[in-house]
Amino acid sequence: MSTPRIAPGSRREIGLVNHVFARLAGRVTGGPPPNIFTTLGRQRGLFRAWLWYSGKLMPGGKLPRRETELVILHVAAVRECAYEQGHHRRLGRRVGLTAEQVEHAGDLEWSGWTDRERVLLTAADQLVRTKDVDDATWSAVRQHLDEATTIELLMLVGQYDSLATTLMTLRVQPEG
Repeated sequence: MSTPRIAPGSRREIGLVNHVFARLAGRVTGGPPPNIFTTLGRQRGLFRAWLWYSGKLMPGGKLPRRETELVILHVAAVRECAYEQGHHRRLGRRVGLTAEQVEHAGDLEWSGWTDRERVLLTAADQLVRTKDVDDATWSAVRQHLDEATTIELLMLVGQYDSLATTLMTLRVQPEG
């Protein structure tokens, strides 16, 4: 990946609140403050609103965390977003995805998926690639998810697709 188009900001550039949050996030993940936070934190108020929204989807959503991470990993794989893939491979393992599941998150044809997992991944795949879900997939999703969780799934995929666009366009670098 090339040089960041907007470099991660310092405490002065991202503000005290965003700086403290980024440092705490680094401690939780066992590393430095994540570049995603120190870069997006440059847009101070929007960053905090984005954190709140993102937190309602993950980890605060209705979908089980394991499935949330699986969907995020699929979006990251389809979008070829190394930053998302790196972070969510670790998070996926923490919430119970196996190494094989993490490895195959971008592969709809892998034989290890349950019916429900395959439906979630297929919906995510269609949303990223076509910005829609065909009727057969919609019907399958609705067999597994209630209305509120279906809406959440759509917004989760949209959020991580959008985030991949932002991260890749800004050339945000994975941490050391």
